[in-house]
Amino acid sequence: MNPLSRWLRHATLDAESRQRLAAWRAQPNANRASPFSDARYVVVDVESTGLDLTRDRLVAIGAVAVCEGKIKLSDSFEIILRQEQVSSTDNILIHGIGGESQRSGLPQAQALLEFLDYLGKSPLVAFHVSFDATLIRHAFQTYLGVDFRQPWLDLAYVLPALKPEFSRSHKSLDHWLGHFRIGNYARHNALADAFATAQLLLAVLPMAQSRHISDYRGLQSLEKAQRWLSWAS
Repeated sequence: MNPLSRWLRHATLDAESRQRLAAWRAQPNANRASPFSDARYVVVDVESTGLDLTRDRLVAIGAVAVCEGKIKLSDSFEIILRQEQVSSTDNILIHGIGGESQRSGLPQAQALLEFLDYLGKSPLVAFHVSFDATLIRHAFQTYLGVDFRQPWLDLAYVLPALKPEFSRSHKSLDHWLGHFRIGNYARHNALADAFATAQLLLAVLPMAQSRHISDYRGLQSLEKAQRWLSWAS
């Protein structure tokens, strides 16, 4: 989306929405060098109308905060974005968000502003970031005219970097959840998957500290190195 298109999107928002968006933009960026014990990370998972990133749409966002090295259940978020066209029956069977729930969700722009209010400028964490990040970024561009570029950390690369002996056998979220004996009360529910991924993050932090990695920036460097190894192998 070019700058003119983003401006036009912004111009169509009501005054309250523009004010909320401006307030979010004015917040200082999080310090990614803050130690785990002082930081707030937001672990995210999404549900969508399908797996085609060029065509499918964001249906739900679930998020759980990890604050000062602990999951904070009171600091969580879940929202369904209104769909003008309900997703297929096969898709609904995966995530369980029925047609009535999709039609009665919050309007897209309002839902995304709610997410920004919750997120602030906290760094994001997910498993297989490219899917979640692409859908979220596309929604922000489409409905708010925002080029959403918050920092992301991908546990799908961090975990094999810390546990290289399992790098070939453990590829999926379910593999790693099983490895650490982490349960998931509702697989393919955005909030439940975010909560399970947050528990994976808690498993990562002490392993990272044993390698003298004590902040988000250090984890990003570890992820970057593992990505390079994956591409080179």
